[in-house]
Amino acid sequence: MLSAMDRTITTIERAFQLAKSSSCISIADIKTRLKAEGYSPEQIDGRVLRGQLATLIKARRMSQPLSAD
Repeated sequence: MLSAMDRTITTIERAFQLAKSSSCISIADIKTRLKAEGYSPEQIDGRVLRGQLATLIKARRMSQPLSAD
């Protein structure tokens, strides 16, 4: 479920929250979710910032156990 923008959290802070959550598996997912929540996904364009977010996504995925299908 998508939530409304929290005016106390910046776009970049929200992007980091999403990167750490299991709901986004890529930078594109983060940008889509930010836009849906009323944030400005254009702020997630810097190479270093995208790299940090990608590292968090990868670390989260590596730490989650694989599901048995």
